[in-house]
Amino acid sequence: MPQDEALASNASTYPYFDFNVPRNVTTAVGQTAFLHCRVEQLGDKGVSWIRKRDLHILTAGILTYTSDARFTVIRPDKSENWTLQIKFPQQRDAGIYECQVNTEPKMSLAFSLNVVEAKARVLGPADLYVKAGSLVQLTCVISQGPHDLGTIFWYRGGELVDAPAPPPPHAGGSGAAGAPAPPPAPPRVAIHTEWAGQLSSHLRIERARLGDSGNYTCVPTLAEPASVFVHVINGEHPAAMQHGNKNSASVSISVHILVYSFTVFIIKRLR
Repeated sequence: MPQDEALASNASTYPYFDFNVPRNVTTAVGQTAFLHCRVEQLGDKGVSWIRKRDLHILTAGILTYTSDARFTVIRPDKSENWTLQIKFPQQRDAGIYECQVNTEPKMSLAFSLNVVEAKARVLGPADLYVKAGSLVQLTCVISQGPHDLGTIFWYRGGELVDAPAPPPPHAGGSGAAGAPAPPPAPPRVAIHTEWAGQLSSHLRIERARLGDSGNYTCVPTLAEPASVFVHVINGEHPAAMQHGNKNSASVSISVHILVYSFTVFIIKRLR
């Protein structure tokens, strides 16, 4: 075979990377991360995963070369995919990882892993005062982290807030004399969770009762929880209560000043 034909034949069977894979991967603390390396025409060559910061060989072929059992390689039989799996990642695991092929010269493809600590946040004050019979609306958001953050659960104290499913349309059957019955009232407690640039969950409590008071915590699947204390009260509006407290405090301070001034006056007279 002519030399140029031999070179062309070798080039056509030379391994190459598939670049159509995510190479900037973001995951949350504790959420398993996957780095997908795809090598075409591997032939008799081998694939290794290297941690760039310390040049530690994590895997070679299907074997693991680290005592950290969180790192494994996933390679289905006869597949071109060599996926590095990192279980329970921590922020210290963030950095560059290289998928390498032992060609001459060596081939490598870099992947960037970002590990973020997602935290929930309840919008508004840490203590929420509402009048009995009014509407309570709580919103919990998680703006940092990957798209797949699971879902959010709401708890009051240690009990899961269970929002019933909304009734189907036209439910309720027929009323008197065959007239259609009025539609059932919407549930008093409703939860709506959505993704719109961030994961958010909305807890809505209609016609708040005194028994609805308590510590409400939004507990995400893959983020730190956040809490708010709801006070359902009778009587005057919380703003008036706070205003009254300020007046009471002012009166108390005035009394203290008056007593202090009178004491100083008596001491001066005695001298």
